[in-house]
Amino acid sequence: MKEYEQVYERVKQTLSEYRFYHSECVAKRCVELANIYHVDKEAARLIGIIHDLAKEMPDEEKIKYCKKNYLKIDDMEQVYTGLLHGKIAAHIAKKEFGFSEDLCSAIQFHTTGKENMSLLDKILYVADMTSDDRKFPDKQYIVDLGNKDLDECVKYILKVGINQRIAQNKKVHLNSLKALNFFME
Repeated sequence: MKEYEQVYERVKQTLSEYRFYHSECVAKRCVELANIYHVDKEAARLIGIIHDLAKEMPDEEKIKYCKKNYLKIDDMEQVYTGLLHGKIAAHIAKKEFGFSEDLCSAIQFHTTGKENMSLLDKILYVADMTSDDRKFPDKQYIVDLGNKDLDECVKYILKVGINQRIAQNKKVHLNSLKALNFFME
């Protein structure tokens, strides 16, 4: 795997200043959580900085990228193409930088979550919602919860996200439902 600086530069060259700042904040938060949960800090920092690499890619380009690279697009991703950014970023991380499957899983599922999440999956999922640039009413509660109980924090974020989508009359990705059911058992 290439060094952090190379990944950092690739992300910096690809994203807008706004999105890059978010990625830096997520990387910082990933390291904080890695310290708490005794996970490889460098791995956490890498997934944090690269997780949104494909976020600003135009929708048509996301579809083309997936087709060209034989990445399966599910029914929900076909409608909500923004969901593809994690899958594409994970693919690029593996192809260009040699990221392991474990790291790629965290990147791929950082938006929806998934059933039986690994520690790195959970760290990125929580870091993305609790980074310094995020501003919402219960953020401090989520930060504190993430610092003391990662599973409860992921469950809380999933519940809030699912409830928001339902309130907006939007579909919920099956991965999110499976993730919440897993945490409810």
